[in-house]
Amino acid sequence: LSLCLCGTGISSQLLSNRGVHAPAAQSFTNYFLLCFVYCTALSCKTGEEGLLGVLRRRGLKYFLLALIDVEANYMIVSAYQFTNITSVQLLDCSTIPIVLLLSWLFLSVRYLISHIIGVCICLVGIACLIWADILDGKGSIGGNHRVVGDLLCLGGSMLYAIANVSEEFLVKQHSRMEYLGMVGLFGSLISGIQLAVLEHKNLAQLDWSAATIGCFILFALSMFVFYSLVTIVLQKTSALMFNLATLTADFYSLLFGLFLFKETFHYLYFVSFVVVVTGSVIYSLRDTQPVLLPFDSCESLNTPRSILRCPKLFLVQQISSLSLYMKHVRFRPIPRSRHS
Repeated sequence: LSLCLCGTGISSQLLSNRGVHAPAAQSFTNYFLLCFVYCTALSCKTGEEGLLGVLRRRGLKYFLLALIDVEANYMIVSAYQFTNITSVQLLDCSTIPIVLLLSWLFLSVRYLISHIIGVCICLVGIACLIWADILDGKGSIGGNHRVVGDLLCLGGSMLYAIANVSEEFLVKQHSRMEYLGMVGLFGSLISGIQLAVLEHKNLAQLDWSAATIGCFILFALSMFVFYSLVTIVLQKTSALMFNLATLTADFYSLLFGLFLFKETFHYLYFVSFVVVVTGSVIYSLRDTQPVLLPFDSCESLNTPRSILRCPKLFLVQQISSLSLYMKHVRFRPIPRSRHS
């Protein structure tokens, strides 16, 4: 996953260095691949789990999620016009505290004090990076309005956090194929319209050299593999753990920034990197504490979203548990008064 993220960053930085600014076109290639592969597989199914059944029952939810995802990608890719690859990758860490808050509010995940400390340390690292960009001012590579790029990254990271938590909920409730197919379908539609409105003139004047086409292909393939793998990770872990696991992309981005793009960094960049990694390690030392029901014998009811799916069964379990308890409890008779 980290290598895929690094691949998207490298291709976006190379396109930006060549004067190509087409974030909607870059995103469209990824969504088109997702739609072509997973919608084709989804259309082979019949009934409610098929393409038409999913569109009828959950189409609006996937449309809204795709809209958030498309705009998040648009903001992140646009940031490469103003800042460099290392700043973009490090500022992606701001997704972590937002995912933590959303998971606590909507997925009923409970965090320990070590998790809060780890996230706070990551936020200190992000603050160091933004301050380094302010001190650097204009950079030789990656644009000359770095603070604008930082703000775009932060905005995109907030949207990514919403998309990640929603994705975790959907892939655990439904299938990976359904999620990827629907996001690919609506994402290609939304990014295609955005491309036609905002970038058609830029693409018409673009010099479609082999290097430019290669960068577009690298971005599309990296994003396609990334999206496909993310659903597997979210099914087995959580959105927050996924965001922490991809922090190693920051290390790869730092290396590519030094050796491929010949960038020079303020010393606060390295301080920020060490602080962010330290915070993520502290967070990972202990597992999160999900809210468990008192009926551990029923595995399908161990999570809050399962209660929402079958509240009647949950009530039956409560009543049966109470009746079982009453059978095994012996009540002592109340002694009568001597004066009665």
